Amino acid sequence: MTPETEADAARHAAKMARKKAARDRMMATKTGEKGLIIVHTGPGKGKSSSGFGMILRAIAHEMPCAVVQFIKGSWDTGERRLITTHFGDLCRFVASGEGFTWETQDRARDIAAARAGWDKAKALIRDPEIRMVLLDEINIALRYGYLDLDEVLAFLRDEKPEMTHVILTGRNAAEALVEAADLVTEMTLVKHPFRAGIKAQPGVEF
Repeated sequence: MTPETEADAARHAAKMARKKAARDRMMATKTGEKGLIIVHTGPGKGKSSSGFGMILRAIAHEMPCAVVQFIKGSWDTGERRLITTHFGDLCRFVASGEGFTWETQDRARDIAAARAGWDKAKALIRDPEIRMVLLDEINIALRYGYLDLDEVLAFLRDEKPEMTHVILTGRNAAEALVEAADLVTEMTLVKHPFRAGIKAQPGVEF
């Protein structure tokens, strides 16, 4: 690598100064705050992980928060262990559901579990003390028709407190939910070890 000359360093410093000035001007116009509806969807890995990352960030800021897990509520996950063991005073954790639908093979039970989880989720979202609520894998419950999409959208529109953040995860998010959200991220699958015969492993998948 060619050693950097004083002229190179000066050009770089000037370029970064222009970039910083433009960034500062842009940031000066961003002064609003609101509780966000956040959707993490797509076929790639990381939807729930990202949601839990935001929950841990809220905990670090001592913001009361909550998690409602749909579908995989019976799983003994690392996130569940960590939050209930160490942060139960700041984060309420509700496990709803008994596993994926091909495991229960009982649609009526799946619907009942999803409805119970949604009822708890509504109460948590309405709670003025709670600043962030993660609805983990609710998109799956919506896709299978366990919950009514119009009801969920109406609740988020009409009853969510102004400053409460709500995160909804799961693949195949409904188009109407994506449209209603403030922040949407789609995880893209590029490569996954499952296709090479590697099973789900602690610390990576759960």
